[in-house]
Amino acid sequence: MSAGRGGTGGRANKPGSARKGSVAGTGGKRRKGLQGRGPTPKAEERTGHPAARRAASVARRAVAGAPRRPEQDDQRGGEGFRASRGGRREDDSPEVVFGRNSVVEALRGKVPASALHIASGIDRDARVAEAITLAGTLRVPVLEGSRAELDRLTDGAVHQGLALQIPPYTYLHPDDLLQRVLESTSEPLVVALDGVTDPRNLGAVVRSAAAFGAGGVLLPERRAAGMTASAWKTSAGAAARVPVARATNLVRALKSYADAGLTIVGLAGEGDVTLDELDVANDALVLVVGSEDKGLSRLVAETCDVLVRIPMTNDVESLNAGVAAGVALAEIARRRRGA
Repeated sequence: MSAGRGGTGGRANKPGSARKGSVAGTGGKRRKGLQGRGPTPKAEERTGHPAARRAASVARRAVAGAPRRPEQDDQRGGEGFRASRGGRREDDSPEVVFGRNSVVEALRGKVPASALHIASGIDRDARVAEAITLAGTLRVPVLEGSRAELDRLTDGAVHQGLALQIPPYTYLHPDDLLQRVLESTSEPLVVALDGVTDPRNLGAVVRSAAAFGAGGVLLPERRAAGMTASAWKTSAGAAARVPVARATNLVRALKSYADAGLTIVGLAGEGDVTLDELDVANDALVLVVGSEDKGLSRLVAETCDVLVRIPMTNDVESLNAGVAAGVALAEIARRRRGA
């Protein structure tokens, strides 16, 4: 028997067998490899998928007979809370501010809180003492627990024995905001934000809205900052006076506002007119502000009745959303006063 070709080292081929390689009629692949894998399994059935882990956790609690609150089903960290580290939190979920400086700053800013948590046995320095005093002034319950309880509450973050629980913000429906604005003033003015993801910019816009007579702020639900503790602090208390609404579809909400008689004015670097040439300043307005990097989205820009730009020197390309909104609102207020 002769040696097989292709460097087989003298190993003989079995009668009737084919060497490794292409096989007639299969395109070089085994027939089994051409068969489909069937429908994609559900997320809850995929090993390692977050939905599968949540389902397994719910099943374990059910078997153990442990009590479960309804709002815990879709929350992280078995207590139904997600600790905030400066970014966005999950929609409609409580927020936890942790760390001594952050907690004191939040209480100084009168951020609405449902409870102040203190780890038992910690060194009560001046910041802890101030947090307790501020909580008493604001009538925020002070709860003392073990360090392990605070670890669970903050998802293992460095909390320094202090954590402040913030309830979810209650947003208005866009239609309710529109009705409130139309009924409260003869010169309705609403600020809408498109793609603004920094809560500090949101807080600055809310503060400017309060300063220059806007009746409320309109946000999209997705890809946008929400009223977190950071936004509350930046608003310097204005968030308690200026209502904020959240729209499932911002373009649709803007069109409904236009149908109600409001003129939609968008801030854009490529605007047709400059801000000091805005002839419709005395009309019922919605001022739409986009993000600093992308500006207004295409659909939102097409929905606007007029696009205006802030006159600036060539050395500056753009302003962040908070500053741009403040400049525009100040100019609108000046023109409405007839100055």
